[in-house]
Amino acid sequence: MLYLAYKNLISKPLNTVLSVLLLLLSISLATLVLQARDQLSQHLEKNIKPFDMVIGAKGSPLQLVLSSVLHIDNPTGNISLEEALKIGRNPMVKEMVPVSYGDNYKGHRILGTSTEYLAKYNATLTDGKLFEKAFEVVIGNDVAKKINLQIGDTFTSAHGLAENGLETHDENPFVVTGILKPTGKVIDQLIITNLKSIWEVHEHNDEHDHHEEEHEEEDKEITSLLVKFRNPLGALQLSRFINEKTTMQAALPKFEIERLMEFLGIGFQVINSISIAILLVAGLSIFLNLIKTVRERKQELALLRTYGATKYELIKLVFLEALFLSLLGSVLGWFLGRIGIWFFSIFTEGLYGYHFVFSFPTNKELFILAIVILTTLLAAILASLSLFKLNVSKTISNA
Repeated sequence: MLYLAYKNLISKPLNTVLSVLLLLLSISLATLVLQARDQLSQHLEKNIKPFDMVIGAKGSPLQLVLSSVLHIDNPTGNISLEEALKIGRNPMVKEMVPVSYGDNYKGHRILGTSTEYLAKYNATLTDGKLFEKAFEVVIGNDVAKKINLQIGDTFTSAHGLAENGLETHDENPFVVTGILKPTGKVIDQLIITNLKSIWEVHEHNDEHDHHEEEHEEEDKEITSLLVKFRNPLGALQLSRFINEKTTMQAALPKFEIERLMEFLGIGFQVINSISIAILLVAGLSIFLNLIKTVRERKQELALLRTYGATKYELIKLVFLEALFLSLLGSVLGWFLGRIGIWFFSIFTEGLYGYHFVFSFPTNKELFILAIVILTTLLAAILASLSLFKLNVSKTISNA
């Protein structure tokens, strides 16, 4: 029966290929969407986890989170370091980490912060030492690989967050003192130094003496303050106060990312709807092909009955053909979906530094496979109903 099912399928290659292609397209779209959504959600969740709140300049709260925590957008502006630290000294605040940026090297952001920032992402050195003085940097593992920086190498930054050679700070070269181990988080894409480095780079062209060692804290600005609270209630209470009573704004990363995923979810749902529609067309195609097969091979099926095959064995033959189609389309579709994830990963890694991995089938994907098999078997049942009415002697005599 397996051999007969196989021969039946390859005897009509055009019909078989069409049915498999429809299934393949449906499965690949569905698995691509599932993997992209799940892995993107994991990436975002992993990167925002260390902080409960971001305090920054007024503007879009989502933009503030994307720029200060995920480093994939432009900042909303600068805020006073002194004013931010006053807020950060609230008893409900457990930890606070100031961050400041505005320059890049070959497209990789140079982030001014403290060593506590590294600790929040459990980042450790694979080589060298942490920055201690101005213009010393540690670099993320991906940065070291992509632009081939080593311990002791020097480089000059360019103004802005996108790669450009129009405005460089040649008078203030940075030196690499350490390389971080890979973390799988946003820190892998960053060049990290202390706040003093960022301040001195941007004070170089000021009219006052930029070689002055002592800087008054009240004159300093940062991009944002990253905050961790002792309990979730603190974030809600303090965010309301900051947004209503100060010139700054507070954004909650978890809330903003949930909103972002809801927005992206609309696009994912559209693609899922398309894949379901294609799956239904694929099921209809298989159903029509099986009906056509049964009608065209009535004489062959009747002959099989004369050789001792029962009606249920003939139905089994139709079932096997449908099962072959569903399994072949599902397996090829799953691999095509993974290839799609690979291309998607190339795109996101180049733009945002997010790497998507090749993973084994998830429970959701296995559920989709079960739905596909049930759909094709239903088509087989409907197509094989005429076999119960097959008149063997009449069919053979008319041959």
